[in-house]
Amino acid sequence: MSVVVRLGYVGAGFMAQKVHLPNFTNLAGCQVVALAEARPKLSEMVAKRFGIPKLYRHHSELIADPEVDAVAVSAHFAAQGEIARDTLLAGKPVFMEKPMAVSVEQAERILEASRKTGAPLMVAYMKRYDAGYELAKEYVTKFRQSGELGRITLVRIHYFGGDWICGLDTPFVSTDEPIPQPPFIKPAWLPDEHVQRYIGFMQQYVHAFNFIRWLLDAGDDAKVILVDLDGDGYTGVVILKVAGVRVILETGSLRHHRWDEHTQVYFERGWVHMWSPPLLLRNQPAEVEVYIGGERHEYLRPLPKDRWSWSYKREAEHFIRCLQTGEPFRSPGEDALIDVRLCEEVYRKWLGL
Repeated sequence: MSVVVRLGYVGAGFMAQKVHLPNFTNLAGCQVVALAEARPKLSEMVAKRFGIPKLYRHHSELIADPEVDAVAVSAHFAAQGEIARDTLLAGKPVFMEKPMAVSVEQAERILEASRKTGAPLMVAYMKRYDAGYELAKEYVTKFRQSGELGRITLVRIHYFGGDWICGLDTPFVSTDEPIPQPPFIKPAWLPDEHVQRYIGFMQQYVHAFNFIRWLLDAGDDAKVILVDLDGDGYTGVVILKVAGVRVILETGSLRHHRWDEHTQVYFERGWVHMWSPPLLLRNQPAEVEVYIGGERHEYLRPLPKDRWSWSYKREAEHFIRCLQTGEPFRSPGEDALIDVRLCEEVYRKWLGL
């Protein structure tokens, strides 16, 4: 890979304009050289704004461009998986939004393409790149290894969401062009009438599954124990066992002025408590509280070294750096497959299948 990674981007929608293109076009080691977008008017407007010299109507044309070293994609959840697979088959590294696929079967096809050509896949789970969460993981790992606070007794994830945009003022343009229709892909066992509910649950809570597995260094040691969801297939409680630890995930939605998500790792003599910032709130990492009990009682509110940072920018930096150095991705496709499996497990239990 060259010193400067020549990146092609697929998609010119909300996440492209608000998040990924502003980040990638401002990285010293990255040059965005091409954009693929099916809507020509939108493509021209976005390319002009970000100074992207080449425009393509279809991702296959962009992938075939020999001046494109790697590809980033943000599109409909089903479509972006197929775009990623095509790119990997062409031998080019991929950065893609989560979830990597809408079914285990689709995810396995994507990974087979990666194995066939050796092209690596990074799934952009931004929580793994949040400086506050990195700090929290350091504390959790330290206490698990030292035994200072005893064993972990419970992890509670409260994840109700809210205002995730928080007034982000990055310009956004749209046109009256029709949005391309995604392919209809779903788990073979899932009845059609539940597809939209499943996608709604998945696009939100793959984040929680991915994050807690990373926090506990669990790898694929994760399974769904109990599911109690309302008729919307979204609101309720999911209990998991992750690396031998009971994890309670509280799911739902809330009209909240900020972002109502926090994770608490309970030890026998203390805890590590984390609060997620609104996702698009720039330069605000997760907040961390450490409580140390036992013979002494102490609260710590540590700050990460990278105090004013944005997880989305840090994940873009990570992707480019890994391509330049050969360093492995922190959130590779092989690992992201596990989150798709967990989503399927949740819905199988909910539907009694």
